[in-house]
Amino acid sequence: MNLMTLFSIEPFSWSAIGTAVLCGTIVGLERQLRGKPVGIRTSSLIVLGTYLFIAASLLVENEVTDTSRIIGQVVTGIGFLGAGVMLAKDGAVVGVTSAATIWALAAIGVCIAVVDTFVAFKLSILLVLILYGVDLLENYSSLFTRGVHSKYTKWRRKR
Repeated sequence: MNLMTLFSIEPFSWSAIGTAVLCGTIVGLERQLRGKPVGIRTSSLIVLGTYLFIAASLLVENEVTDTSRIIGQVVTGIGFLGAGVMLAKDGAVVGVTSAATIWALAAIGVCIAVVDTFVAFKLSILLVLILYGVDLLENYSSLFTRGVHSKYTKWRRKR
């Protein structure tokens, strides 16, 4: 047994796995530094797991199987995971952004397997810009903290 055989993860790719962990870390770091659910570990595992499921499904493609069904099942499963991070507190639903982040992380994992690793990296940066940018807008102007967002802001200040 040589070193190449020992470190081989065929049919998967080390570069794709590295990209999955990097993309999850980029998004998870933003969430973790701000004290939100779905930190570095969870984000990296979501992207990595999604990539592995989709990449494996591409290998069993034949006239009987349909890879798009696997993608659909991953989306459904991720929806249940996202539902687990949402709570109702004092009439406001919290955790919706974390649930949406989980969904976007799974989409990045699909992108690594089906589209391109560099595109997935750019989408991770975009996701962080959205998460952080909207907070900047909310802090900049009270126009962004009306309605449901004002209730959530009051609840968040009480904690």
